[in-house]
Amino acid sequence: MHASSGTRLGAARPRQEGPTDLRLVPPALAAWGTAALVLDASAAWVYGVVIGCLVAVGLLPLARRARRARPVRQAPVASWPGASAAALLLCVAAAAASAGLHGADVRRGPVPGLAREYATVTAEVELTSDPRLTRPKVRGDHVAPTAVLIDADVRRVRAAGGTAVTTRAPVLMIVDVDAAPPGRVADGRGRSAWLDLLPSTRLRVGARLAPAMTGGDRIAAVLRVRDQGEPEVVGEPSGPQRLAGRLRAGLREATDGLPADPRALLPGLVVGDTSRVTPELEEAFKETDLTHTLAVSGANFTILLALLLGPPGLAQHVERRGLAPRLGISLRGTAVLGGVLSLGFVIVCRPDPSVVRAAACGAVALLALATGRRRSMIPALATAVLLLVLYDPWLARSYGFLLSVVATGALLTLAPRWSAGLRRRGVPPRLAEALGAAAAAQALCAPIVAVLSARVSLVAVPCNLLAEFAIAPATVLGFAALATAPVAMPVAEALAWCAHWPAGWIARIARTGAALPGGGVDWPGSWAGAALLLAATLAVVLVGRRLLGHPWWCAACGLLLALAVVQPPPLTRAVTGWPPPGWRLVMCDVGQGDALVLAAGEGTGVVVDAGPDPQLVDHCLRSLGISRIPLVVLTHFHADHVAGLPGVLRGRAVGAIETTGFEEPAEQAAFVRRLAAARRIPVTRAALGEQRRTGELSWQVVWPPPSPPPDPPPWTPPWTLPGTPPGVRPFHPPVPEGPNDASVAMLVRTAGLRLLLLGDLEPPAQRALARSPAAEALEGVDVLKVAHHGSAYQDPGLIRRAAPRLALISCGEDNSYGHPAPGTVAALRAGGAAVLRTDRDGALAVAGGGGELRVARD
Repeated sequence: MHASSGTRLGAARPRQEGPTDLRLVPPALAAWGTAALVLDASAAWVYGVVIGCLVAVGLLPLARRARRARPVRQAPVASWPGASAAALLLCVAAAAASAGLHGADVRRGPVPGLAREYATVTAEVELTSDPRLTRPKVRGDHVAPTAVLIDADVRRVRAAGGTAVTTRAPVLMIVDVDAAPPGRVADGRGRSAWLDLLPSTRLRVGARLAPAMTGGDRIAAVLRVRDQGEPEVVGEPSGPQRLAGRLRAGLREATDGLPADPRALLPGLVVGDTSRVTPELEEAFKETDLTHTLAVSGANFTILLALLLGPPGLAQHVERRGLAPRLGISLRGTAVLGGVLSLGFVIVCRPDPSVVRAAACGAVALLALATGRRRSMIPALATAVLLLVLYDPWLARSYGFLLSVVATGALLTLAPRWSAGLRRRGVPPRLAEALGAAAAAQALCAPIVAVLSARVSLVAVPCNLLAEFAIAPATVLGFAALATAPVAMPVAEALAWCAHWPAGWIARIARTGAALPGGGVDWPGSWAGAALLLAATLAVVLVGRRLLGHPWWCAACGLLLALAVVQPPPLTRAVTGWPPPGWRLVMCDVGQGDALVLAAGEGTGVVVDAGPDPQLVDHCLRSLGISRIPLVVLTHFHADHVAGLPGVLRGRAVGAIETTGFEEPAEQAAFVRRLAAARRIPVTRAALGEQRRTGELSWQVVWPPPSPPPDPPPWTPPWTLPGTPPGVRPFHPPVPEGPNDASVAMLVRTAGLRLLLLGDLEPPAQRALARSPAAEALEGVDVLKVAHHGSAYQDPGLIRRAAPRLALISCGEDNSYGHPAPGTVAALRAGGAAVLRTDRDGALAVAGGGGELRVARD
């Protein structure tokens, strides 16, 4: 674009265009739907669809001539849509052919048959994606082993006793982290050797094949690797992949000295490396619908092109502010440079489907914006969808692809109209554009997200607005650090240090939004639920348009929404009655696990166990208004008692953590110590007879006995409680045989009530406790926290001695262990106890004092 020097900046206007051209939209949607349906169809169906479409295209001219031969007296018909119909049919045929070929690639060859037999094979594989770690999951009382997942193509395979066969079959490789060499496990102390592998690397592995976990997958089988050492490399990665690997490793090294959140977020934001993102941080981003900032996306590519071409809003004017016009690069040269940048982006961030999709959609969106032809963006998006679906039909079944297209469509259709409406009502232009874009994307994407997460975020729009201002500087500085790391690491570290401020801001926004009690609401995770949410969104939009003309009503609605999201404890207590006034103990509903809170003053509580899920225990503590925790007692180290510890520590002042001396399982004990060290929280061991007090709350540790010395075994220490009269014969308790019998048991006194908390004690330890010097103090307690989630393994003698008025059982709904056991519940009721359980009654709060006992349910 050229103009005389007298034209002032911004005087030019984009060319006027006619109505939006939607002719490419039906073919793109038809190809998308066809690919999704045909991927796992038989060859006969594929041939039928292709031949049927081609025959229909051939018959269209005959139908047109027949129409022209009609008598003139017949009513006129609309103009003949022959070209559009032919284009649609040809796109359907092309999509069916492409999807049929891709589906056949997955099903052919020897690999699917061997997988159905669960055969043990020796395979030569070529990696097609970056290795990635699975997130740890709590299963019962332990954490499932962490595994490395890698997408790969099997190139040669040999079953036991057979001959090697050349093939090409996509598989998902699963490698247990335990297979990595000692000291290299990816637990924060090192990286597994498997995580350092690059795409295009060839390996030889011994493994067992298994069928794909769900039908219609891109993979022909699952390859579970059984090798116990370093991966056996038989082919080095390609040159571009080695270069990309060096760049990514350089960025990781440049960010090593940053605080935890920016160190984890910056590599993901720049090149999609999320290996450092903790489950807690990932959950915070999901709760606020900021997941797109955890990994590289089309927005990052758009920012890079904007740096080259200038801000999209000024790209259609006479003068632009990008680097290209400032350097005097011509339009053609700028186009070539943009293509090179696109190629480099795809190589460095890996050419997997998500990155290809991000590059294509980002390039299309910015190209249309940069030329000032807003009305041409929809056909451009349709073209991108059509080409990508034909290139990779598996995208047609990808939720990520669906979200990308829907979000881009919302920015092209709804966002300009909503922004214009806000400007007409006095909203500043920049704020109106940002608010319109965030609201439009959220309105159309929320139903799809609800299907995936069964949850709707109420803070997504403000969190995305606040994070948007930091994404651009973090991306630009991060890519600058990436580019300079191989040649000047000090410069890269300085750039990374500058980038950590906006990256840390994004992480703080996510954590703050996720911490709000009403930040999200549960929603049906089905397409019916998505339709219901879409209808609700439409109703909100219609009502909102009317409210915009009434500022006072808008302010009142905004205040109500803010109160619903923040949920101030006094207001929540007045509305819901939870927690009840004067509560003394709350058993949180954390599923199959334990988490209790003992009231120790306003906003203060002693936490006993943390449950299996950080989100659940954090929600419980927030509903109680707990911000200060003088002590966290972890009765033992099973995952269903300690895995939720990050949720307890989140945003709270914690004085100390007290644990049992039996540090098994070792990995969970190490997990607790790492968390404590990161927060500089002292860790102590519970001592038999230990007595503590805070406010009206006091407690005494009545189990376990002191740990025996390692030599000489066996050894059972004599046990006497503090204050035992002289001459009393010491008690010799049994040595705990496992983590459950080493649980910390406490006798708690508060407001005249006596509470006995038994952890997960098994019958041997329960019998020993019933015969111990503390047994007399355990008689006739008011509340019993039943041991081990109410399992069938209980000591009747201890239950009779305790004779509780109220028995509380923490267990998960429909758990696979059958907790609580009917016999245990019957025995408690036979002793006169009222039995309540979290799987049916939800969170339970005990209140009262001076002999009075009340229970409230959340």
